[in-house]
Amino acid sequence: MKNSDIAQIFAQVATLLEIRGDNIHRVLSYRRAAENLGEYPEELTQLAEKGELTSIPGVGKTIAEKIEELITTGRLEFLDKLAEEIPLSILDLLKIEGMGPKRVKLVFQELGVTSLAELEEAAKDGSLTTLPKMGQKSVDKIIAGIQALKSFGTDRVKLGEALPLAEEILAKLNEMPSVSKASIAGSVRRRKETIGDIDLLVATDDPEAVMETFTNLGPEFEVALNGPTKSRIVKKGLGVDLRVLPAENWGTLISYFTGSQAHNVRLRERAKSMGLSLNEYAFSKIDSDEKILCPTEEDVYRVLEMAWVPPELREDKGEIEAAENNSLPTLITSDDIQGDLHMHTTWSDGNHTIMEMAQAAIALGHKYICITDHSYSLGIANGLNEDRILAQHSDIQLVRDQLGDQIHILHGTEMEVRNDGRLDFDNDLLESLDFVIAAVHTGLSQPRQQVTDRMLGAIENPHVDMIAHPTGRLIGRRTGGDFDMAAIIQAAAKTGTILEINAHPSRLDLKDTYVRMAIDNGVKLAINTDAHHIDQLQLMHFGVSTGRRGWAEPKNIVNSWGYDDLIAHITM
Repeated sequence: MKNSDIAQIFAQVATLLEIRGDNIHRVLSYRRAAENLGEYPEELTQLAEKGELTSIPGVGKTIAEKIEELITTGRLEFLDKLAEEIPLSILDLLKIEGMGPKRVKLVFQELGVTSLAELEEAAKDGSLTTLPKMGQKSVDKIIAGIQALKSFGTDRVKLGEALPLAEEILAKLNEMPSVSKASIAGSVRRRKETIGDIDLLVATDDPEAVMETFTNLGPEFEVALNGPTKSRIVKKGLGVDLRVLPAENWGTLISYFTGSQAHNVRLRERAKSMGLSLNEYAFSKIDSDEKILCPTEEDVYRVLEMAWVPPELREDKGEIEAAENNSLPTLITSDDIQGDLHMHTTWSDGNHTIMEMAQAAIALGHKYICITDHSYSLGIANGLNEDRILAQHSDIQLVRDQLGDQIHILHGTEMEVRNDGRLDFDNDLLESLDFVIAAVHTGLSQPRQQVTDRMLGAIENPHVDMIAHPTGRLIGRRTGGDFDMAAIIQAAAKTGTILEINAHPSRLDLKDTYVRMAIDNGVKLAINTDAHHIDQLQLMHFGVSTGRRGWAEPKNIVNSWGYDDLIAHITM
């Protein structure tokens, strides 16, 4: 079984336990294990053979035994028993807007609903309205959610789609004089790569006016809920929730609605150990009615005697302990980025000339860029052969002469690693270039060892400076190659090869968990846009967010360094 298969089974267990109403800590233990197993770079079968499953974060003896059972038998008796209580088909109901675990449990127990078809029938025949807290508005929202799922095929969208919409709506709300504070919350604020819905928070002394504006943003938005303190609108299946509150509750509310659930549970546990209870509105002393209000989020962590935790880290992956002992990383920011080392021009499949890309980079404040058009094996991208590479060098030199010291322009290539492992260019040509990127675009379905060996061969070439989008995934479209990422990271650490965090929101590759593993192994990273259009140069912040989720600091990201330091690194 693949790691992803095992992880999916543990995710199913966690969700069924939550629907059943088990202790939240038990639910979170299985959910955390599922996340870590799915992202783990080594094959679980190999770890099981070595007896090292408990070395994986979140995997104790009990879960390790269940992993071994899955590897040995292909089944998990614990899941089979849960499925006798709650059919697995019921998990599809959670994809529908308005159907959380408690409501799914309710429709299952009271109406016997176990599938989307049965849920739709119950919604249309009036059965749902017989249930507690299930009015016609809630039912209409469920029907709309079912239709959206049929139309779009998924209940999650990419961060690159959700964030611009969230920022657009928030900007309109911020224009209102009565709004004193406004923020994105939820998984968008944590910058997760895919989003279930958008959460917005507003502090105001005129909630009625804010809700009036929010629910009348335009005909493209459907109003799913219109209340005095909470409203919901939907655009093309993506829900946007707005909550309004008094400013004095801002800190606890934004902390609560930013999440994650696991992080929030840890905060509540710490509060309890200090004789306090914590909810979205305030701290309360357990032995009295006294409340502690937190106007800012920093106040929440101050009361808990912890350092403020950046939203991107709030996944219960060590940030609590780091905040307790004041050892959180100084995370990379967009302001730290000084250049972009991966972009394409009209020489291959880009939309703009070298001059146009350079001028756009100057406008963004970049100190250096690298032109890295495709090599010839990627024929669909109009890749360059050796003669065209040499001709391109003259074009780059002309632009250098015209722009002078406004920006440094490196001449590079995004060289294809062929299906048989050969590289497109020989070492003599590679040595003449300023910066060499190697990439695997084809043959991603090859067996694990074969596709990994191709990548390792490129890493071991002394002229290859960086590996682009290392797993080759496209979020929601392609899972990428079945690479042995542990071996790739270890090889990059040995050779000094840079691994890329590709900032395009369809890639975000390396993903955050591999970023952290690379950093832990001493690998240097670069955050690049892979821009094919001048507008895409502005996507850098998505890669920065992924780096931040992986605990990256400026010292880990080579294109946050000055030009001289970068050149010293790639030429050493």
